[in-house]
Amino acid sequence: MKSYNIHFIRHGQTSENQKGLYIGSTDVPLSKDGIDLLKKYDSEMIYPGTPVVFTSPMLRCIQSCNIIYPAIKPIVIEDFRECSFGDWEKKNVDELKKNPEFVKWLADSQNTTPPNGESGAQFIRRVCVAFEKVVEGMLKSGTDTAVIMAHGGVISTILSVYGLPQAKPYDWQMDNGFGFSARINTMLWMRDKVMEVYQKIP
Repeated sequence: MKSYNIHFIRHGQTSENQKGLYIGSTDVPLSKDGIDLLKKYDSEMIYPGTPVVFTSPMLRCIQSCNIIYPAIKPIVIEDFRECSFGDWEKKNVDELKKNPEFVKWLADSQNTTPPNGESGAQFIRRVCVAFEKVVEGMLKSGTDTAVIMAHGGVISTILSVYGLPQAKPYDWQMDNGFGFSARINTMLWMRDKVMEVYQKIP
């Protein structure tokens, strides 16, 4: 039975990441430190080889693709963009912790929506539909290896829904420039829609 490998990599660091700001739908670039660090990782460690790279449309992901996989034109998947935090974009916890709506959202992000943003339930549904389409395309085409360059929230959501061993999104957190490799067994995917997460990368 043929297996398929998908490598999930979180984009490089942005200035907003360094400041602990909520950045979802805001299209920010990598910081200079983020670019330098990603280049350092690429020169000192081994990122997985791949014939195809799927990416979020956000600039920070596109730039990360260009640094790690400069010879490959990435395929943009619009629904791999990060969750929209609405009015809370570019703010940190200290600025929001006295906001009752924010406190409610922290307690139940699935069913609470940031003002002018996206609820956890909407985000999960969007990301999972997009991911299943990518997997279906790989199975149909026989493409047995791919990289997904995306955001921490996108990757941890996918792994918490489909990954084995089973774990909460928080347990799949990763630093910028790092990620996980997963293996899809066709039979298990068709039956249970699960995949084996087998290593950290790079």
